[in-house]
Amino acid sequence: MASMSVWTFLQAMCLVASLSMAVPENDDDEIEVGYGPNYLNEIIDEDQMEETPTPSPKPCKSPALTKWDKLFTMLENSQMKENMLLQYTDDIIKVELQNLRGEMLQFVAQYGGSCAFAVESSVRRAGTQTETRLQNVLDRVREVSADQYARHDTALQQLLAASVNQAARLEQLENGCLISGGGGMTSQAKRHLMQEVTETENGGRLEKTLATISSELQTIREQLTLYTRSTFANRLPSGCDTGLLFPTRSSIAHVEVSPKRPFQTNAVTICLWVKPTQVLNKTVLFSYSTTGNAYELQLVLNRQSVFFTVNGEAYLVEASGAVQEGQWVHICAVWSSHQGIASLWVNGQQATSSPGVAEGHELRSKGSILLGQEYGRYFKHLSNPDTFDEEHAFTGKMTGVNMWDHVLDSKEISQQARLDGSGCGIRGNVVAWGVSNIEPKGGVKLIY
Repeated sequence: MASMSVWTFLQAMCLVASLSMAVPENDDDEIEVGYGPNYLNEIIDEDQMEETPTPSPKPCKSPALTKWDKLFTMLENSQMKENMLLQYTDDIIKVELQNLRGEMLQFVAQYGGSCAFAVESSVRRAGTQTETRLQNVLDRVREVSADQYARHDTALQQLLAASVNQAARLEQLENGCLISGGGGMTSQAKRHLMQEVTETENGGRLEKTLATISSELQTIREQLTLYTRSTFANRLPSGCDTGLLFPTRSSIAHVEVSPKRPFQTNAVTICLWVKPTQVLNKTVLFSYSTTGNAYELQLVLNRQSVFFTVNGEAYLVEASGAVQEGQWVHICAVWSSHQGIASLWVNGQQATSSPGVAEGHELRSKGSILLGQEYGRYFKHLSNPDTFDEEHAFTGKMTGVNMWDHVLDSKEISQQARLDGSGCGIRGNVVAWGVSNIEPKGGVKLIY
């Protein structure tokens, strides 16, 4: 096919050359042009026109070509040749492309199926090999783990048997001494005592073995302790299933809590678990605001201290040294308008109590509860509800938030504060963790 295309191209070139030779080469020939008699633009009388005979028409003659006519003819011939050559080249390219497309389709039809099958086989084989290797690794890990457990179990069994054996020997020696009266041992008792002494001497090797086993058990105990601490650090306390994560301190991070029902009360109990990441001079944990008072209730951290305020910052209770960064702590705040007694409980124990705090005051209903922030002077009914003071934001984890419209006794508070207990099952009648609607905002996340 390629040889035929070349032969056709050569024929086209020969045709172009022959057409070029047909054009006259001498462009400088002078061409004489004759002009007929001059006719003046004169007006002739009608009689004269009638008398004048009409000349007979001369036969048509082909006009002579001038130098410019030849030049234009050459240009037209060149353009025609160029168009013919381009058209022929275009036809050749189309034919070649069609042939190439046919060959490619034939190649794909012939070898495409085998290539796809080969790729699929390679992928399947690679997946099988990877799965086999992973299974081998898992089997090896199980074998090592089973072997280690078997060794530890064997060591414990040996230790227990040795302890039982030594206790039995000591009991036999004691019984022998009591039976013989201390001084007059029988010969059988003496032989038995000598055998015990000999076995005791031979037991030195057993003692070394027991020391090795004890060292291994100590190492295992340390590893279990580290594992227990790590596991406890990553789980929520008191059997809580969910928690809140405040990842960073920002001016928009907060959680809005909707009470189960409207309330208006003269007593309150607030309990929650917190694990602060960083505590500044004022870090808000819990805030209850109304249109009349933006500081109705507040539970605030200040470095290592906890503050509880009622009806403004003029009335507050402080528990010093109650909080450590990076550690879970259970905090309960209790207040009653009767004699204004307010107290703070830390990890189930009363840390401080003070009378005369907002005595006779009554909490108004239809307020807003925030976790990790306060409305303060930016109360949502008066200003932008999504702008807060960044310095007051809480960072860390929080869970088990509950609120009651009455005072809880010490037993109920202590039961909630058990780290490994199920205190999250005790829920408040105003705010109930896991039941009341909470809405994290500004990057706060709900964790499990």
